Amino acid sequence: MDEEITIINTNTRNEKIKKFFLDNKKNLIIISSIIVIVTIGYFSFNEIKKINKAKLADQFNSTVFSFKEEKKEATVSELKSIIKKKDTTYSPLALYFLIDNNLIDNNEDINNLFDVLIDDTSLKKEVKNLIIYKKALFNSNTIEENELIKLLIPIINSDSIWKSHSLYLIAEFFYSKNEKQKSKEFFNKILELQNSNTDIKLKSQKRLNKDFRE
Repeated sequence: MDEEITIINTNTRNEKIKKFFLDNKKNLIIISSIIVIVTIGYFSFNEIKKINKAKLADQFNSTVFSFKEEKKEATVSELKSIIKKKDTTYSPLALYFLIDNNLIDNNEDINNLFDVLIDDTSLKKEVKNLIIYKKALFNSNTIEENELIKLLIPIINSDSIWKSHSLYLIAEFFYSKNEKQKSKEFFNKILELQNSNTDIKLKSQKRLNKDFRE
């Protein structure tokens, strides 16, 4: 008797499952299709990203290694193109190459390229902070105190690894303007900083000992 009941229950359950699949056949096919499409799309997207990254690497390496002064305009054009692709690796490297080799004379052009990286490129936090610092360093001889500090505020108001570098840049800026008291304050901020860069801290201490003796 118990066996018969078990068989009946099993058959009833199987019938219910069968009926569920029959009643929802269309929806199940749609859901399955969506899962397949999303899975294929995900792997295809990643594959495309890898291919594009490899192409960009080739473009950057080819441009840099073939650089000659007589090809300056073509080099600048290629590197600008790489920056505007907003790649997290090769866009910053392209800008560094432009700056390190003085390939663009117009500061506004350089600053616009900095802004492409800072505002429009999905960079990791500390990479972005480094680029902000480099922008401030690039402009430090041509901008006023408030502009320099405004540039560096995102870093000096954080616990960034570039904070001590930024404070040092501001200290040197004030020293160059003969505002020694302000300069001294920023050198001291570096000494008080818990995660201050060791080399920057040592340089700050030497500057205080050498140039701010009372």
